[in-house]
Amino acid sequence: MKKITLGLASLTLALGLTMGSLSAQEKHDVGAGTAGGGGGDHAEGGTPHYPLRHPEPVDWTFAGPFGHYDKGQLQRGLKVYTEVCSACHSMRLVSFRTLEDLGYSDGQVKALAANYEVQDGPNDDGEMFTRKAVPSDHFPSPYPNAQAAAAANNGAAPPDMSLLAKARGITRGFPQFVFDIFTQYQEGGPDYIHALLTGYQDPPPGVEVAPGTHYNPYFANASALAMAPPFLMFTAEPHLEERKRTGFMVMIFLVIFTGLIYLTKKSVYARKPH
Repeated sequence: MKKITLGLASLTLALGLTMGSLSAQEKHDVGAGTAGGGGGDHAEGGTPHYPLRHPEPVDWTFAGPFGHYDKGQLQRGLKVYTEVCSACHSMRLVSFRTLEDLGYSDGQVKALAANYEVQDGPNDDGEMFTRKAVPSDHFPSPYPNAQAAAAANNGAAPPDMSLLAKARGITRGFPQFVFDIFTQYQEGGPDYIHALLTGYQDPPPGVEVAPGTHYNPYFANASALAMAPPFLMFTAEPHLEERKRTGFMVMIFLVIFTGLIYLTKKSVYARKPH
């Protein structure tokens, strides 16, 4: 049995080292393609591998098992969204009353909601009508439908930002995803969005981008895109702090419970003759 266990452990270690070297080689190929001025084309088949660069981890306040949101940071993010992003992007899954978790009072939330109009109805005549939003309403979309959004943005409808921080992210591959289990790394979405927003640069020599687009090596689907992050994490997971507090208490309970079970087992079987 001992030999079988050692054999399985050796096989697992060898497989891990092999996969790790393959992952490192793949990253080297992508980096070489980017540096070669060919727009990230792979040396063998000429097929681009996106993203051309992988985002670097950022030291977020909400990272780790004891992470928490910075309320001031979230309020600045809301300001950016309402003044800039809301002209194109919707946030249809986020209600105004959720903003009370950012430190705003009920009156402030009502005042903010009143700046928006939402469709309601039907009325007694069977017709739809518009009214000022209230805290129970969700952020309205700047466009009536996806087709109108696409028509106003060169054929590409801007994505909804409600769950963007959870929906976006780059696959980290083996063996990183194994380590992520123990470090509780869950910030791939915010890291990607941060890299995307700060990663615009002039294209390298030999790389051409389509008119109306901008070169960005961090974009997951191409080398350029047609548009210019903690707040997005809050919209995607507003109960993050509560979840982490609950998880920590559950872990403490499990440790204590396991100890009690072990002591009970020792006490019961101590009276049994061996």
